[in-house]
Amino acid sequence: MGFAEELRSSCAADWDAAVGHEFVDRLLGGSLPDSVLRHYLVQDYQFCDAFVALLGQAVASGPSLSSRLVFAGVLGAFAADENSYFRDCFDELSVPQADRNGPELTKATRDFDGLMRRALETRSYPDVLAVLLVAEWLYGDWAARAGDEESWPAAAKHREWIRLHNNPAYNGWVTWLREEFDAVAPTDAATLLRVTETFKDAVRLERAFFDSAMESPTPA
Repeated sequence: MGFAEELRSSCAADWDAAVGHEFVDRLLGGSLPDSVLRHYLVQDYQFCDAFVALLGQAVASGPSLSSRLVFAGVLGAFAADENSYFRDCFDELSVPQADRNGPELTKATRDFDGLMRRALETRSYPDVLAVLLVAEWLYGDWAARAGDEESWPAAAKHREWIRLHNNPAYNGWVTWLREEFDAVAPTDAATLLRVTETFKDAVRLERAFFDSAMESPTPA
């Protein structure tokens, strides 16, 4: 068992609860209320700054040109594809500019953003990878539950969020991240403990973020 799979197994309860969350169930079924999706996307968009910074730090601290180029490619794809999805959904859901750029953050959003920025401040490649891997791998796992594209919900606001996390390029990126994380597994005790706790905290906070999405506003 590689380092990535070992850590995922160590927090399987939170991981499985996030992947099988009611939020995911309703998104995959096309029954997620607009009020819930709107709240979720507004909060999720606030992670984009820290996420892009983490990718940039991965470019800076990567061990080789080949690794750096992978992260550079993901940065470009995020700027084009995923950011466009947010803009389109914000327009469709009538999200005002103030809520796009500076909404009131929930505790779950503040906590996860704080974890991302602490990992960024370490300037440590394994720490940065730990957060990126959880965010991307866990989303790939829930999106895989959607099955064949023919069974996806019809509405673009649901369907495109699935597609962004369930396609060959994304799946290949997640596999590469796991392999890269395994390859740079820390050998000194202090770094190993810190990276392990960062990974576990990220999984716990992903679950909490889905919980928060369903709690405010109250879903129909």
